[in-house]
Amino acid sequence: MRYAFVAEHRPLFSVRTMCRCLRIHPSGFYAWLKNPLSKRAKEDVRQTELIKKGWKDSGRVYGYRKLHDDLLDQGETCCPNRVARLAKLAGIKAQIGYGRRPGSYGGKPLLVVDNTLDRQFDVDAPDRIWVTDITYIRTLEGFTYLAVVIDLYSRRVVGWSIQRRQTTDVVLQALLMAVRRRKPTNRVLIHSDQGSQFTSMDWASFLRAHNLEHSMSRRGNCHDNAVAESFFNLLKRERIRRRTYKTRIEARQDVFDYIEMFYNPKRKHVRNGMLSPVEFERQQEMRTEGV
Repeated sequence: MRYAFVAEHRPLFSVRTMCRCLRIHPSGFYAWLKNPLSKRAKEDVRQTELIKKGWKDSGRVYGYRKLHDDLLDQGETCCPNRVARLAKLAGIKAQIGYGRRPGSYGGKPLLVVDNTLDRQFDVDAPDRIWVTDITYIRTLEGFTYLAVVIDLYSRRVVGWSIQRRQTTDVVLQALLMAVRRRKPTNRVLIHSDQGSQFTSMDWASFLRAHNLEHSMSRRGNCHDNAVAESFFNLLKRERIRRRTYKTRIEARQDVFDYIEMFYNPKRKHVRNGMLSPVEFERQQEMRTEGV
């Protein structure tokens, strides 16, 4: 792979300079030029192209584990370590990290309920437990605020809303979308943190009217709502952190694209057996019906 890099960039850089930087000997490079690629090297090149395609198809966010699963789906024979090596040589890696949202974290919440969920994040049926949270997105017009509702069964985003202010209405609109989309027939547990949006009287009234039971994280404990926090981390490192939004409308359009066109229908989840939330629900439904 290093020899191929030198050959590709010979018109731009000195061969000796590139060899010195890559810690290979020029004589080895010229010997490589005279001989055809080995069977192993040809296979490296072929599978590297498949890895690059899978990475680009994912929006350039998949790491080597999900890329390895992509290759297996295509009938390729390879181990995760090989995919990791080829991905590293091709400059492919997952992005990590994002900052904390701005705002006030002091004060006493208006209404607090018990932590009924108690970090029991594994659920065996859809629409039993939803989690919700709110985060911010920077634009050149100022902050905009995104609220989501996630079904713990499949990790599917079943409701979301984005508005220019972090009021109770933004979380209510997300929850209303979830209720209208899923139409649950049983009582659903909805878990949130102790943010002011989730301790308001309007929020409590909405839950009572729609047969929803409230569960709430302990004060200042983000791990009690880890699934929602994890989704926001994915969204920001895979999409938001990689863009500069000129307007709030532009941010909204990109969030729609990420959730509805990529995350729900396509993004692989280890917890789902490397299936997307939509595909996981579809396959589980088929098994339940005995298809």
